[in-house]
Amino acid sequence: MAITKGINELVAQAMAEVKTYSVAEVKARLGAADLQIVDIRDVRELEREGTVPGCFNAPRGMLEFWVDPASPYYKPVFGDESKEFVLFCGAGWRSALATKALQDMGMTNVAHIDGGFTAWAQQGAPVETYEQHKARRHSKA
Repeated sequence: MAITKGINELVAQAMAEVKTYSVAEVKARLGAADLQIVDIRDVRELEREGTVPGCFNAPRGMLEFWVDPASPYYKPVFGDESKEFVLFCGAGWRSALATKALQDMGMTNVAHIDGGFTAWAQQGAPVETYEQHKARRHSKA
């Protein structure tokens, strides 16, 4: 069976349809009450590279299930309509596709970071270790 639409086309289509922020734009909003940064990378990536301070981790494979209130896996963090959810992955490809999927589900308060965590770290934006991320997450529980 031949593939009729490759990953490059899917990502390009998603990028044309979603809101994309630069690292500088998101960095300037860190800590804002109306922003929730969402790391959609696999936990092994977080352990290896760290993450963005204050982010919520929602692995790409579970994202739609965690966002949908009708799902048994729903996470209430996604029910806060006062927030803009800004997703990121490693390079910005998965987050573009994920942002488009959430838009297709009806979310209008969703965007992603151009270049993903790689661009974030390369541009000297703040990073927390996975241990710091876990400690912060558990301190809110």
